[in-house]
Amino acid sequence: MEKRVGVIALIIQDRQSIQEVNSIFSAYNEIIIGRQGIPLRDKGIHIISLIVEGTTDEIGALTGKIGKVNGVLVKSVLTKFKENEYESIDKTRI
Repeated sequence: MEKRVGVIALIIQDRQSIQEVNSIFSAYNEIIIGRQGIPLRDKGIHIISLIVEGTTDEIGALTGKIGKVNGVLVKSVLTKFKENEYESIDKTRI
């Protein structure tokens, strides 16, 4: 199956959910390339963005598990980038 590159955005509204979310991240660490978290203390929320690379099934499983956590909103965006489409491109020109 082809790998895709994407971004997953989370808004955590309930601090009690942070430990469960981190546990899910650990389970899917093989597809997480990068992570950034910013607390918005004045609003009482935490925003986390993940850069991911994996199959649509893997990314969907990750976002599905996160979406089931109480007090967490999640949205993902996958690019049209597919690993095998760009293998023949001369990367020195990019």
